[in-house]
Amino acid sequence: MTPRPSGWSLLVLVLLPLAAVHAAEEPVDFARARQYLERRQRGESLNPDEEAYLRRAMAERQRQQGGGRKAPAPPPPWTQSLTPLNELRNARYKGEDGGLYGGGQNVAPPAHAAAARRLAAEVRPRDASGQPADDGKIALISVGMSNTTQEFSRFLALANADAAKSPRVVLVDCAQGGQTAMRWADPAAALWSQVDQRLRAAGVTALQVQVAWVKHAEAGPAQYGEFPHHARQLQGNIARSLALLKERFPNLRLAYLSSRIYAGYATTGLNPEPYAYESAFAVRWLIRDQLEGRAELNGDPAQGPVRVPLLLWGPYLWADGSRARAGDGLSYLREDLSPQDGTHPSELGRRKVAEQLLTFFKTDATARTWFLAVPRTPP
Repeated sequence: MTPRPSGWSLLVLVLLPLAAVHAAEEPVDFARARQYLERRQRGESLNPDEEAYLRRAMAERQRQQGGGRKAPAPPPPWTQSLTPLNELRNARYKGEDGGLYGGGQNVAPPAHAAAARRLAAEVRPRDASGQPADDGKIALISVGMSNTTQEFSRFLALANADAAKSPRVVLVDCAQGGQTAMRWADPAAALWSQVDQRLRAAGVTALQVQVAWVKHAEAGPAQYGEFPHHARQLQGNIARSLALLKERFPNLRLAYLSSRIYAGYATTGLNPEPYAYESAFAVRWLIRDQLEGRAELNGDPAQGPVRVPLLLWGPYLWADGSRARAGDGLSYLREDLSPQDGTHPSELGRRKVAEQLLTFFKTDATARTWFLAVPRTPP
């Protein structure tokens, strides 16, 4: 004879379906799910509830992209006009002042600039074991996602064809398509094996890597919230990626950071405006944290244990679409961006960024001393 359920059992049987219905109706918090995924990727254990939530989020994402409902709508046409950060002198943007380094300034403060020059003087040809050698190599690597590798690969070709570049400088494109800042912040990510492989193919060792050009972004930044939240998320992942770079490359002295190019022609939510523009604040906040002496971001051996390379702005690449920048005339026409998504640079756009990079490394006071075959002494 089958026993009759108790009153408590009946209550549970009634409430469980109701709870399931409530859970099914609750919208998925993809930011929360991403945190669980990142923890699992780092080797941390999730409890059963967290695992269940992550599985639910992954199923919902798959359903959105090709299942029961249409994928998220593309962003509306971008019609706003914004002022490039390096031209935003006395005005403000959502409470933030202008200038690459803040306070309307586009140059590093004197003490930071002096530290950068000291470290730049240590960037020299090194042998495979990292010791100074006249016939050694200076490896300059790229770090970032698809746009970064597309742009750096064009820079690599331009620079290697330029007789002014030092033959001791070896350019290695370590940036990889689809590898967002979040993934570069993961020490167990598969991308690091690809980095090692590319260094070997270029004939350089980890101890010869001394400079990095870093240009990061997150995919779908809207999921992290409006400004400043998505930019803070990016800032944190850039910081973690820089610490990992320093661990892997002990002789990495300098990291030149850039933010996104214009994305006003974007037709997907991958990284449209204003997220591309606002990514510059993630870079600026990170550099300012180093300027303010945060121990975990120290890049100057004179200030204590070094955790990351010294951080400087590389070329600032954003311009307000077809409206040319006042300083150098940089602009982005529709043909400078991919016809497929309006987010990745076209061949024309890659060339524009490559030229910006080449000009930067040939003229910047902390770069030209080691980048050029016949260095020009900084003024």
